Amino acid sequence: MLKSQVAASPRAASRGLIGVSYPCFLIEGRPIIATPYQISLAVECARVAVDAGRLRRAVELILRQAEVERAIISLAVVDDPTIHELNRRFLAHDYATDVLSFALDDEDDALDGEVIVSADTAATTAERLNVRPEDELLLYVVHGTLHLVGYDDLEPELKTMMRRREREVLAAFDVAPVYEDEDGD
Repeated sequence: MLKSQVAASPRAASRGLIGVSYPCFLIEGRPIIATPYQISLAVECARVAVDAGRLRRAVELILRQAEVERAIISLAVVDDPTIHELNRRFLAHDYATDVLSFALDDEDDALDGEVIVSADTAATTAERLNVRPEDELLLYVVHGTLHLVGYDDLEPELKTMMRRREREVLAAFDVAPVYEDEDGD
């Protein structure tokens, strides 16, 4: 059974959807909220536990706050050999990295992009920094999504702004990021 409604449940309110009219469909008695964002997730490396809902909510939060009207975002959790190959092929960097992001199409009101994160790097870094691997992976997804909406970290001033934004987003998930460099900038 398909029935259209407006999202106004306590859960929708807790997700910041009050005042925003998203169609809600009931399929077999369960509400399915249609948002302007299509966020897919492929997990190709299970070294770190992946909370798909948490990763999608973080992406959605960033998109909403950046006032992106529509988006199609693909998330992929891969291993170090895979991200190394992608980094080499597309950016000519011959090493594994934590996150890659690619804006495939960025119109005024729509964004199509990919965020690829390494579960291997998240696990290794989390152990070194004494943080939860799931939180490190979330940081990578947040970082990559911020790149998609226009943040950069090549210059010290821009890096400071991006780190501040990462902290704000991660705070919504009760996560305080720990960075490799001592001052966090």
